[in-house]
Amino acid sequence: MTQNQTLAILDAGHSVFLTGPAGSGKTYVLNQFIKNARIDGKSVAVTASTGLAATHLGGSTIHSWSGIGIADELHKKAAKDLTKSRQDQILKADILIIDEVSMLHDFRLDMVEWMCRVVRENDEPFGGLQVVLSGDLYQLPPVNRNDAKQGGFVTSSKSWEELDPVICYLEEQHRQDEDMLLDILTALRENDVRRKHAEALLSRKQVRTPFDEPTTELYTTNADVDAINNSKLEAMPGEVHEYEMSSTGRAGAVESLKKSCLAPETLKLKQGAFVMFVKNSLEKKYVNGTLGEVIGFDEETDYPIVKTKAGREIIVTPDSWEMRDGEKKVAGLSQLPLRLAWAITIHKSQGMTLDAAHIDLSKAFVPGMGYVALSRVRSLNTLSLGGLNRTALMMHEEAHELDEQLRKKSRSDQKKHAHLEEKFVKKMKKQPAKQKKANAWNEKVAKMRETYPNAYKKWGGLEDKTLLTMWGEGSSIKALSKRLGRHEGSIKARLKKHFGDHIDFNQK
Repeated sequence: MTQNQTLAILDAGHSVFLTGPAGSGKTYVLNQFIKNARIDGKSVAVTASTGLAATHLGGSTIHSWSGIGIADELHKKAAKDLTKSRQDQILKADILIIDEVSMLHDFRLDMVEWMCRVVRENDEPFGGLQVVLSGDLYQLPPVNRNDAKQGGFVTSSKSWEELDPVICYLEEQHRQDEDMLLDILTALRENDVRRKHAEALLSRKQVRTPFDEPTTELYTTNADVDAINNSKLEAMPGEVHEYEMSSTGRAGAVESLKKSCLAPETLKLKQGAFVMFVKNSLEKKYVNGTLGEVIGFDEETDYPIVKTKAGREIIVTPDSWEMRDGEKKVAGLSQLPLRLAWAITIHKSQGMTLDAAHIDLSKAFVPGMGYVALSRVRSLNTLSLGGLNRTALMMHEEAHELDEQLRKKSRSDQKKHAHLEEKFVKKMKKQPAKQKKANAWNEKVAKMRETYPNAYKKWGGLEDKTLLTMWGEGSSIKALSKRLGRHEGSIKARLKKHFGDHIDFNQK
């Protein structure tokens, strides 16, 4: 199924399971659907099975949004025990999105469904919500601990059966080139890994990629990653530049968001450091996973200047991350959207597209881990292999059984709903006035950011500290504008927020 056909089905209000291989564009489709739904005035609850996945979409965990927490079972009065604000979030939602459902246990989806139905006092599945489940069952499966309730994929749940979602199986490839790597990934999904595939991978063992060093290294454990990044930075000459994360919101929500955010609380950099962008740029200067080198630091702001692999030089300014409970913001972070990139865990690489990577799969310990790691790069020529074990070439056995069923139903659903695409295309051509107004505003902001890179961005703690320090030292409004990348009017407004309307700007 194509992305446009999927968007048409979603736009028509159907509950959907959005799936497909890594690189098929699932996150892109979700973001487009969320944007279109909100333009239509619908309330969209954006959630995911893990905090890390939730940050990619600017949402919260499904456990938090629904109020099920980490419990394995719910008591009869669980819905009544929810706070009024959480009940209101569930009541006001029109659409519930749950991303990365491959890692969500079947019994927990049933718990979410029960909570929605009881709170909304509606006996339809999920209380009548349009539900969008997204994920790839070939990637990391639900984790069963010995001391906890055992569970399987969401497809085994009672709520899946009752919801009976339309299956939208994306089959277009937007990441891998047509080379042996795509053949290997396809073979893993089809349970048809042959000697030629293993030999092709082993031929990349310790092979240098055509990219200049350094290259990001993917490992299975945090201990390996932290040791490599810290030792690499310490071994470099030069001054250390530190950038502290700032936060707003409820303490518990802030801590949860910090654990999920790929940007570190304290970012330490030196000239020459190898870095990775960990967020998509609204101005499309970089994407989550873009690699580069710190080539210097801006004299005015001390922000790092990063030269990407593509040769683009970018003064990196703070960005923000949010956690939402439905439509309500409960936590926010501000930090430079960078992390050291000599090494990263395979788990944290999910959702990224890497220019090149060195991957060590010698300690792969769960089926699907090798698939997630190998699918981060575009081509076998941009991959070097540190090690490989049998588990790295294994996929979850049940996923193989489910995949053909999902493909078959997707083809059937595509034919059944084919008439919706034409209607959707016509709707998009006749965008409502508010959409045109939004587009015009975005264009205006983009134009302004050519001169003032941080125009209309939220102020972060790092920026406020710089603002107050420079103002106290006697810097002019013009100097502050240049250093912070903001319009002079914005600088004045921010100073008024701190010092009140009586502030005298002529004193400088």
